[in-house]
Amino acid sequence: PAEYIAKQAEERPSGFFDTPLGTIRITENQNGITSLRFADDPVARNSVMTGSYLADAAAQIRDYCSGARKTFDVPLSLCGSDFQIRVWSELRNIPYGETRSYQQIAAAVGNVKAARAVGMANHRNPILILIPCHRVVGKGGMPVGYAGGIERKRHLLELEAAR
Repeated sequence: PAEYIAKQAEERPSGFFDTPLGTIRITENQNGITSLRFADDPVARNSVMTGSYLADAAAQIRDYCSGARKTFDVPLSLCGSDFQIRVWSELRNIPYGETRSYQQIAAAVGNVKAARAVGMANHRNPILILIPCHRVVGKGGMPVGYAGGIERKRHLLELEAAR
């Protein structure tokens, strides 16, 4: 993993920064942010944000974590199947402080029976927080599954509910 992270850092501009939720790694290409992940591995955490979009994305995440921002306007560069991109676009339509079930997202993308496929697309979301997959919950409203860990998902939902 350390070699892989180092190779990715050489190929695309990326940077690490600390938040109340932990260290986050952001990667970009010439079109926008391509990845935002929690970096629980301590490799290369002290990098400088030198890409075109990295500093803006980091500032917007910091503002969000402090409660000063509810929406994001940094450009995103998504790579996924047509279905995944439709799901990720729908996730961006979930208002701050609200949640949706997997079934609601499936209906919104045109296939009420695709709740499991929505779950897989949600799981493969490459840009956490900016594409708010944390706002998708189980049928009963319970937080289930999150690439950054269920405790972070709860924290994000509580942060938004408090504002």
